[in-house]
Amino acid sequence: MGVVQLTMLTAINMVGSGIILLPAKLAEIGTISILSWLVTAIGAFALAYCFAQCGMLSRRSGGMFGYAEYPFGTTGNFISNYTYCLSILIGNVAIAITAVGYGVGFFNLTLSPLNTCLATVLVLWLTTVANFWGSRMTGRIGGITIWGVIIPVFGLCIIGWFWFKPVLFVSAWNPHHMPTLGAISGSISITLWAFLGLESACANADAVDNPERNVPIAVLGGTFGAALIYIGSTSVIAGIVPNLQLVSSTAPFGLVFSYMFNSVVGKTIMALMCMSCIGSLLGWQFTFAQVCRSGAEAGFYPKIFTAVTRAGAPVKGMLILVLLQSALSFMTISPTLSKQFDVLLNLAVLTNLIPYVLSMAALVIMQKLVSVSAARRRVTNLITFIATTYTYYAIYNTGADALVWGGLATFFGWTLYGIISPRFEAERNRREISAVTGD
Repeated sequence: MGVVQLTMLTAINMVGSGIILLPAKLAEIGTISILSWLVTAIGAFALAYCFAQCGMLSRRSGGMFGYAEYPFGTTGNFISNYTYCLSILIGNVAIAITAVGYGVGFFNLTLSPLNTCLATVLVLWLTTVANFWGSRMTGRIGGITIWGVIIPVFGLCIIGWFWFKPVLFVSAWNPHHMPTLGAISGSISITLWAFLGLESACANADAVDNPERNVPIAVLGGTFGAALIYIGSTSVIAGIVPNLQLVSSTAPFGLVFSYMFNSVVGKTIMALMCMSCIGSLLGWQFTFAQVCRSGAEAGFYPKIFTAVTRAGAPVKGMLILVLLQSALSFMTISPTLSKQFDVLLNLAVLTNLIPYVLSMAALVIMQKLVSVSAARRRVTNLITFIATTYTYYAIYNTGADALVWGGLATFFGWTLYGIISPRFEAERNRREISAVTGD
């Protein structure tokens, strides 16, 4: 794979279901949120570069989990895996809510909070059961449904400017008269949500020509391309749809195409976006089960998560996980779909950032072990400092509720590790004895 193909793959991987509900969420802040996009883009570039370096320098498997093991040992591997699983658990419910939002718009429904929750649970179960046929079927469906978001978002970025009205964009700049820094901070979590998963862009390094040169270029180029798409699509929507209507919409991309063309086109876009959400969720549900399976094989979770069917699907683990997601859906019932999405988004972002912090901390020791040149270390350490600073800034801006509940969940992870740690201590003692005796 050449650098151009890898760059396109990286951008497409990020432009998924994360963008679909964001125009409505950003409209709550105003078009001043474009400044938040710029801050997040810089942070995402720094994170992408650091993960590219981690991917090239690491000699351990497991991606972020293996990176965390360098400075923190097995404890770091566990906490990174555990919090990433929490993030997927929460994020998948948020994706399901997004799908419900577009379904509600398509069928012109008004759902009560309980009915919204029940619809979300139904989507979670449908996408879980669809994964019982294994990764091949999941991949085929995902390869088709991804076009449900690519076509509308790319199309809007190209042709939407013909309907763009600068006066609408300017009038929606700061409707609540927030301080500039407050407006940026208030939308950091929302914009970062769209970039989550950028760490997975380094997974194809083994299939790339000259990876040491091309992987960082592709990761940064893909992140830059995704940033342009995010900024372009959310900005053009804000210049076509009045802010008050955009804020109240559960299907902003369908709404903007209705303004540009007619209600039939808008409905078609809603159907495409809903299809894309379900396809994205289908893949993330399988990924969730696979991450838990790898954690169980490492001794972190119960062995039931390692059981697979003939199709290679960890069905038992999937059923346990979808039950947890269903419980979370009921626990986070809110007056509106948008409010429930907010709660889940902030929790998902917070728990996803903890493995980021651990990975950034690993770069110093990884560079020393591989004997990276002093000049390259200086550049990497500077960018790592920027990435880490941004990460803590984003963590702080997830809000008090997310910090409390996310912090409690993370601390609970330390308790879990304390319970399972004797098995790792026994293995470490066995290795040390073998090293001394030569057995």
